[in-house]
Amino acid sequence: MNVFRLLGDLSHLLAIIVLLLKIWKTRSCAGISGKSQILFAIVYITRYLDLITTYISAYNMFMKIIFIATSIAIVYLMYVKFKATYDHNHDTFRIEFLLLPTLVLALLINHEFTIVEILWTFSIYLESVAILPQLFLVSKTGEAESITSHYLFALGSYRGLYLLNWIYRYYGENYYDLIVIVAGIVQTVLYCDFFYLYITKVLKGKKLQLPA
Repeated sequence: MNVFRLLGDLSHLLAIIVLLLKIWKTRSCAGISGKSQILFAIVYITRYLDLITTYISAYNMFMKIIFIATSIAIVYLMYVKFKATYDHNHDTFRIEFLLLPTLVLALLINHEFTIVEILWTFSIYLESVAILPQLFLVSKTGEAESITSHYLFALGSYRGLYLLNWIYRYYGENYYDLIVIVAGIVQTVLYCDFFYLYITKVLKGKKLQLPA
């Protein structure tokens, strides 16, 4: 554990809290991509299969349970409790185009050809592109509410902080994982355009608009 990883985890947790509060308080899923939330749920479930077999620390176990539970809760809120407010017409990204390639890539490039390891690798690859349906939705509708923008910014910050965590671990612990680093870079790059618009517009009180 180091300060970058801790801040990354807190930023990630903040993003989830912001999203849950947005849905619960407004009683609406407007502007949120259910496709992205399904992908994130798949990411956490496949990544944390070791929850029942490996104990690292109380903090590690707590965060894993939180991410799995909240991702499932968000999917439930969107597709069951507040289903009537979910924008099916605009959330049309074909997630099979993300699921199948990342699964094939995990089968081809992994650290060890075992079920748990392949699923873990699959979750890393999938997380790097899981936000695409959300960005596609924002681009298609032409704008995003401030609360949705804050969620995306916190989520993107989590990945950026984790990049700093990997740099720190490389120089401080002589440890690196190319699969994780490359996937993290890809994911961070996807947020770059959003980061620029967030800083130049949302923080100045303007509504965020992405080019279609």
